Amino acid sequence: MASVTYDHATRIYPGSERPAVDQLNLEVEDGEFLVLVGPSGCGKSTSLRMLAGLEDVNGGHIYIGDRDVTDVQPKDRDIAMVFQNYALYPHMSVADNMGFALKISGTPKAEIRQRVEEAAKILDLTEYLDRKPKALSGGQRQRVAMGRAIVRQPQVFLMDEPLSNLDAKLRVQTRTQIASLQRRLGVTTVYVTHDQTEALTMGDRIAVLKDGLLQQVGTPREMYDTPANVFVAGFIGSPAMNVGTFDVKDGKAVVGHAAVPIDRDALGQLTDADGGKITVGFRPEALEIVSAGSPDALQVEVNLVEELGSDAFVYGSLKSEGVAGDLHSGSSDQVIVRIDPRDVPMKGDTIHVTIEPGKSHVFAPSTGARL
Repeated sequence: MASVTYDHATRIYPGSERPAVDQLNLEVEDGEFLVLVGPSGCGKSTSLRMLAGLEDVNGGHIYIGDRDVTDVQPKDRDIAMVFQNYALYPHMSVADNMGFALKISGTPKAEIRQRVEEAAKILDLTEYLDRKPKALSGGQRQRVAMGRAIVRQPQVFLMDEPLSNLDAKLRVQTRTQIASLQRRLGVTTVYVTHDQTEALTMGDRIAVLKDGLLQQVGTPREMYDTPANVFVAGFIGSPAMNVGTFDVKDGKAVVGHAAVPIDRDALGQLTDADGGKITVGFRPEALEIVSAGSPDALQVEVNLVEELGSDAFVYGSLKSEGVAGDLHSGSSDQVIVRIDPRDVPMKGDTIHVTIEPGKSHVFAPSTGARL
């Protein structure tokens, strides 16, 4: 096993002036499951491919353990990669697919068979070893691709969106299998996904990227509770955090007819560039339904109720004047409120909510940085 270190690693594609990955500094500890997450085009797959040796590194270095692998051929890096599209040989059996890399490297047949059978047992593939990939389901094919990586016994696993081609139920089932498998094997793993729910449920730590720049690294709980900036706050969490920029008056953020108290230390960090405004974020579960007429209550007109059995969420519009366009959740201009699933309002109703004390997040409008 080994750690992985990106030291100011940069990748600029030919014909492009802006780096796809810009000065990436990141350390993955030995045996850790690190998830690279971000929107499409943020540089997460490029970062993984740089580590695999499939993309050139235009600046900086990449280390596996103490070894600088920046200019080392992919086959000599002692890594194994699991791709989004399985990449199985259709004319080979499951056993031959899993053992092919060992066969190429000249491993004795008996050892190949032993390693393949061990991996098949771990992945519940023993009864499918003589089948061809076309006779397998999507989830089984993905497990074969995992098995091919496991039999190589590499120092580092690299996984590039391996669950994207699976249906929703199978995706949930397979992500728990991958996470528990990695814990059992203890192999350092770098996992790329655009699905932040996958990132929160699978990773020991998460690294969020945007436009080739690393935004924040931390445990799932740290990312959820203390996002470093507005982008991370809006990206991590499902449903998304409600975020809006408001005027500051008498130490409070003015949200229509309501006011949100702001910590004095946070107010002291605002600069002239912020123009007397502050960006406030609050998660759907931080809003509490109160009776009409309660002080500092926000009026939300219900547009949609999403009932999930154990949970329910209201998607609505703020009725306060001059606020609706400023407050949003993710890419939507709606406010999201988590409610009691046994007491659900109807579409068109108005509910009154307040932000629970200590549950808001504040950011500088000029930089987006956490205050």
